[in-house]
Amino acid sequence: MEKLSLQTELKGNSYPGRGIVIGRSGDGKYAVTAYFIMGRSENSRNRIFVEEAEGIRTQAFDESKLSDPSLIIYAPVRVLGNKTIVTNGDQTDTIYELMDKQQTFEQALRTREFEPDAPNYTPRISGIMHVENGSYNYAMSILKSNNGNPEACNRYTFAYENPVSGEGHFIHTYMGDGNPLPSFEGEPKLVGIDGGIDELTEMIWASLNEENKVSLFVRYIDIESGSYETRIVNKNK
Repeated sequence: MEKLSLQTELKGNSYPGRGIVIGRSGDGKYAVTAYFIMGRSENSRNRIFVEEAEGIRTQAFDESKLSDPSLIIYAPVRVLGNKTIVTNGDQTDTIYELMDKQQTFEQALRTREFEPDAPNYTPRISGIMHVENGSYNYAMSILKSNNGNPEACNRYTFAYENPVSGEGHFIHTYMGDGNPLPSFEGEPKLVGIDGGIDELTEMIWASLNEENKVSLFVRYIDIESGSYETRIVNKNK
């Protein structure tokens, strides 16, 4: 598979929707993840990321303008022991709760499907990172309608063991702008992971469409110690 430029992928798509990047830093020391949200409606754009426990939560920037919280207010990132969960919806909580009961990432997601936002039927994208005693692996998932048919849910899980330094995978909800919005196709894209946390944060934020971008979360987890650094960027301030 050709390794793509994350910057080029982001700049070339005015509306990837919500996106997850997971990989390993170029120096091999860090497990890396990034999650961003975009919006076309006032309701979707009226959000910020705030830290909550070891993860983050979306929050209305102006409560008076919040019209429907059902699909836009959720915890995208939660930490369960040595596992970091990153998703584009409230399936974060489903994964957290069922894995806490010894179910697997895939089993937890069997209880969910794509979002009920006809006619888009936005895919649910999820990732999980497992960092323990110097070892690191991750998995990504997408739950999507069958080519826009809500009667069928297509489920895909991709697992990556011993990730290569300087590489990651990128999955997002939409192939681009449209009406209805076209769901992501194929397996997660192989992308390069370059630089430290501030460089990656700045590159992603600068590469997202200026009109549509809303918030960005980036985390670097030390694979040996499990300690981490986080960056959050919000368009609304």
